[in-house]
Amino acid sequence: MVMNGENAGSADGTGTGTGSGAGAGPGAGSGNGLGDGFVDDGAPGRQTSGPAASGRAVSGPAAPGRPASARTVSARAREGSSAPVGLRERKKQLTYQAVSDAAIALFLERGFDKVSVAEVAAAADISKPTLFRYFPAKEDLVLHRFADHEDESARVVAARPAGESPLDALHRHFLDGLDRRDPVTGLCDAPEVLAFMRLLYGTPALVARMYAYQGRSEAALADALGGGLPARLAAGQIVAVLRILALDNWRRIDAGESADAVRVGAARAADAAFAQLRTGLDAAARTDPDAPTDG
Repeated sequence: MVMNGENAGSADGTGTGTGSGAGAGPGAGSGNGLGDGFVDDGAPGRQTSGPAASGRAVSGPAAPGRPASARTVSARAREGSSAPVGLRERKKQLTYQAVSDAAIALFLERGFDKVSVAEVAAAADISKPTLFRYFPAKEDLVLHRFADHEDESARVVAARPAGESPLDALHRHFLDGLDRRDPVTGLCDAPEVLAFMRLLYGTPALVARMYAYQGRSEAALADALGGGLPARLAAGQIVAVLRILALDNWRRIDAGESADAVRVGAARAADAAFAQLRTGLDAAARTDPDAPTDG
């Protein structure tokens, strides 16, 4: 999808990966700032929480346009650890972060559509062709902050304890994210995060770009669930539920409520949403007083 005439990537939305905004579920860090990007969970090329102020070094995506597959996710889960990151890869990751930081600072100051890629490249002290080698599209400069959330639900399913169902694992993971105030759950009222989310949801090009990322999140989750049409249907429903829950939390906080005030209702909504996933729409309609009746 070409936006603003400054997309050097493909038109199908491929590029630096992301999660489903919220669609991929919460990450593994506290998440309450922007300058340091996403908290590194110790694996190279992996970012697992929302924007964070920890000050730790941050990982970028392993390669532009090549998000991890669910098979890679399963292998990582079985291995339990990853090889150390080499110097070259660390430099690449730092470049990802520096360029994204420079871009977001300009976008927050002047607006996404009023800043050119050339200006971002100049601010990051790199050439425009070099920038496009890291970020195939202008939108990816922002959505880089969600990199690797794209396969997060798949990773949760692959790494769940024996005897725990995929839905139970994802439900638990989302509730844990609420407790951490993970921005991916929508439950974070840090000023830097609010500014970033307003930029994201207030820019049509960025919202449109998110749909491609959410589609890949569904595909990775479907693979982790076993593949086939039933798994794809289940993955689509799960990703939609996670996205809607996070968006509802974000809207309440954007309207002026604190994360602490929203927390209880957010957990109840998550419980109800996952119960509906387990029981299906017919059962939900029978318990919903506002649901339409036949005849």
